[in-house]
Parts: sequence; C-alpha cells; structure tokens
Amino acid sequence: MKTPHFYAVIIGSEILNGRRIDKHFDFVRDALLHRGHVLFSTFIIKDDRELIHSIYTLIKKDPNGVMFSFGGIGSTPDDLTRQIASDVFSDGILVSHPSFYSDILERFGDQAFPHRITMAMLPKKSELLHNVINNMSGFYLDNRYFFIPGFPEMSHPMVEEALERFYPLAEKMYRKTLIAQTSENTLIEVMENLNPSVDFSSLPMITNGIPTVEISIASPDKTLCDDNFNLFIHDLTNKSILFKVL
Repeated sequence: MKTPHFYAVIIGSEILNGRRIDKHFDFVRDALLHRGHVLFSTFIIKDDRELIHSIYTLIKKDPNGVMFSFGGIGSTPDDLTRQIASDVFSDGILVSHPSFYSDILERFGDQAFPHRITMAMLPKKSELLHNVINNMSGFYLDNRYFFIPGFPEMSHPMVEEALERFYPLAEKMYRKTLIAQTSENTLIEVMENLNPSVDFSSLPMITNGIPTVEISIASPDKTLCDDNFNLFIHDLTNKSILFKVL
C-alpha cells in the first residue's frame, strides 16, 4: 500500500463509563507522527460483540487499512477479540498457537488450566507480538492487523515493535500553511478547485474578535503542494485579504 490508513480501535466499556482514562490515543498518534505517519481514524467502543465485529469489518474493507486493536485478548468471558478477529480476518476457527501455549505453561504451570491456556487460541496464521511485562503475547495477521492488550505498559511496546518492523517511516510530505484574516466562506471556491490528491485542512478561528482561518496543504509531490497552496495565495492577494505564511 502506498499510504497506510492507520486505525486505532480501543475496546473498553470502562473507558466509556469513566472508570478508566484512555491512554492509547495520544500514544498511537505520537508514535505515528514520530515516523511521519498520521492516524486515519480512532474508535473507542464498548465490549460488544456486534459492535466490534462491525468496526473490524469496516476496517477490513479499506485496502490501505492498518489496525491496532487494544483490549479483549485475555481469558475472561468479556474478552471477545480473538474470536471476532478470526471471524472477520480469517475463517472463524481458533487454533492453539504452539509457542504461546508453551509460554503460558512455563509461566503458570498447572494454574494455566482451564482458563489462562485459552489465550493461546488464536486465528490461523497468527504471529506473536512480544509482551515485555509478562511474555503473554499479542498477535497479528497479514502484517497489518495487530491485536494487543488493554494495559498500556504491555501494549505500547507492541505498537512500537509493529511499527519498527512493518511501517518504520512514511513517505516524505511537503506541507505549506498560512493564516488569513477572513472566514472560511471567502475561500470555498478555491477549496473546491484543489487537486483531490492533496492533503488539505481548513481551521477557522477567532483572533482578537476577528475571523481568521488557517489553511494547510500537504503532498508527497512538492510541485503539487506548491501549486495548490499558491491558489490560496493568488486569491487572497487579489481580494486584498491580509495573510501570513507560516
């Protein structure tokens, strides 16, 4: 894929009902930005089988989709992720992963049965992500769908591992930004004529009671970035609107 679309799926009713504070969004956003990537979308959802299935299906339909799914890979009845991951991304069958099975036995011995050992039941062709805390692995499929624990101390190193292995650096992006003393409405015609391939954002603000707008254009093609940015420069100049290039 030329430009990965990174999704974060944060599963946890305890976040939505206020019992815990999410710590994943900021981390994933910053880990991606550090490598020149950006988040495409984030979902924070409850532990609900149909909802998780629907979100996974939506992401699977994106040919450029890359997903980090946090939570739900343990051994309690509310841990739904492993089976749903198999239903959506594989054939619905869970099989025992030999290495993970051995790791669970080594750590827990007889206490691995009957519940903890079920964590080794994964979708076919799953590969493991190392857990630096207790060696209870996360897993991934197709080098693009990553399923990791809800605990930040465990999951965040797994995100770093996955990015370093498969998505270390993004394609270089050229970006130009300006702030103009006008409202967005003044520039809509220019916005409509932008090349659809450029990354465009318009951020309205009020500065000292005066409407202002921040315009930003980005593209891996420097000429394309410059040409589309200059459309705003020319329009603002022709309309005698004050602006500042950042």
